Amino acid sequence: MRAIRYICYKLYYLGRVEYRLRIAGIKRNYYNSIAQLHPEASVSSKGSIINHKKDKSLVNVGKQTNIQGELLIMEYGGSINVGEYCYIGEGSRIWSGKKVTIGNRVLISHNVNIHDNIAHPLDAGDRHKDFLHIFLKHPQDNVDYRAAEIVIGDDVWIGFNATILKGVTIGNGAIIGACAVITKDVPPNAVVVGNHSQEILKYL
Repeated sequence: MRAIRYICYKLYYLGRVEYRLRIAGIKRNYYNSIAQLHPEASVSSKGSIINHKKDKSLVNVGKQTNIQGELLIMEYGGSINVGEYCYIGEGSRIWSGKKVTIGNRVLISHNVNIHDNIAHPLDAGDRHKDFLHIFLKHPQDNVDYRAAEIVIGDDVWIGFNATILKGVTIGNGAIIGACAVITKDVPPNAVVVGNHSQEILKYL
């Protein structure tokens, strides 16, 4: 009886493994249709790529980069380029309506938000039209999301719950502390903390 149970368990386990591999293969094929992923890049089961433009040239992910979070191209445009040997943690969201460029060897912790636009119009009437467009598929004229490019240099480390807002450049080797809100440029090799006004602690 124990032998039968063992065999049944093994068959169940192997079936689950095969199922997960099949699902992973389907997801990989889909991501390859909407993004340019290096063969050695990976998107985990908790990660995702959403490309509303369906133009694969708009999302580029480099060698040995691991995506645990979300890369999203807005409906009206945008692009995301992630370099080699990067990590994007679980729950992190990179949303682009203009352009987000991330260098090599960049570590982005969990629950980080990187947005190169304001997501919704400032005018209340336009916001309601935006809502109707998103959820009820109403037609929509051009809307100003005030998008501005974000550039993150090589060897940057971004701590958990940090937020990087539109138009910011973060220099090579900089460290962004946990829960920091970055609204202006960060020099290379600086350590920045705080969520009210940026305070540069020191240069490495």
